[in-house]
Amino acid sequence: MKPLSLPPRLLMGPGPINCYPRVLTAMSQQLVGQYDPAMTGAMNEVMALYRQVFKTQNQQTILVDGTSRAGIEAVLVSALEPGDKVLVPIFGRFGHLLCEIAERAGADVHSIEVPWGEVFEPEQIEQAIRDVQPKMLAIVQGDTSTTMLQPLEHLGEICRRYDVLFYSDATASIGGNPFETDEWQLDAVSVGLQKCLGGPSGSAPITLSDRYVELVRKRHHVEAGIRESAHQSGSGSRIRSNYFDIPMLLDYWGEERLNHHTEAATMLFSARECAINLIEEGIDNSIARHKLSGDAMLAGIQALNLEPFGNLKHKMHNVVGVEIPDGVDGEKIRQQLLLDFNIEIGTSFGPLKGRIWRIGTMGYNARQDAVLHTLQSLETVLRRAGHKLPAGGGVDAALDTYAAARDAAI
Repeated sequence: MKPLSLPPRLLMGPGPINCYPRVLTAMSQQLVGQYDPAMTGAMNEVMALYRQVFKTQNQQTILVDGTSRAGIEAVLVSALEPGDKVLVPIFGRFGHLLCEIAERAGADVHSIEVPWGEVFEPEQIEQAIRDVQPKMLAIVQGDTSTTMLQPLEHLGEICRRYDVLFYSDATASIGGNPFETDEWQLDAVSVGLQKCLGGPSGSAPITLSDRYVELVRKRHHVEAGIRESAHQSGSGSRIRSNYFDIPMLLDYWGEERLNHHTEAATMLFSARECAINLIEEGIDNSIARHKLSGDAMLAGIQALNLEPFGNLKHKMHNVVGVEIPDGVDGEKIRQQLLLDFNIEIGTSFGPLKGRIWRIGTMGYNARQDAVLHTLQSLETVLRRAGHKLPAGGGVDAALDTYAAARDAAI
């Protein structure tokens, strides 16, 4: 067996992306024991750092070991008892994922939908809350399947008015688009590292309001390492997972450090560095960088006689959907980019399967050279496939976008 040697791909799809070099360096640190003061100190730092990332005062801000889906499952399975009503507004693939996980927890799931490429107005969600009277509203902020960003800023007030828990997954959007946990009155948020945060998949930061924590604590409590039945603590049922039991995770991350699992140390180091990187750059600066690179990619795409997908008013900063032109083999274009230019862009699925590409500009790859290299390479393979386009148009349009931003900053 030879040492592992992977090709030097430029990951310009909807995620995962190339890690920031400093994140890779952090992951190479030697391990220490899970109760070593160096380790517990790093855990405390991570909690404090992600309060800044989430823009929250929530004390209960921790990591769930696993991909971003682990964070979603922990939040849902810990809060939802069999028969609880959940409202899920679906505007892409990941709304369907929230429905499936909630159903597996035994919840009574209600959904509303808009066509892929659109988002919900607050009035639509409020009407559904009035009709369903759910325990929880569960929604994604940015859905990479459609490249759309759902506005959340009015939903927290609506949820509080109707006494509904408000949960959002922001894996695809946080760090590259505005996100305000406390200001928007969210009760639970989960994310992953592999998008705008610029890390690998495998750790799921979450933050939880006191209201959410009080609710899940009522289902059972952990005392002296012994899990007690939910019936003993006055609730109707036990949490249906041991690994994703948030009260147990909170006790593991809390001052008592009650053993639950062995923390994934390398992923903790990675998550820590992702947060430090974002905070050192400045969250607003990171959002502006993602918007600029996203705008440059969009301008370049349009200059190549390609049509962007969906309502651009609600497009995420960090990914654009591109309609595959008539007469062009979309998968062949992707394969040529990957094998000839070492560039990966995304395909799609569901109602958009075979219809669009998804091109990301996020994290470490939200930078000018990555955008220009992708546009130049895409132009080449499209031209050779017979697509009519102006030579150099994509790169020129992107360069003009970056130049205009520099001029405006002077």
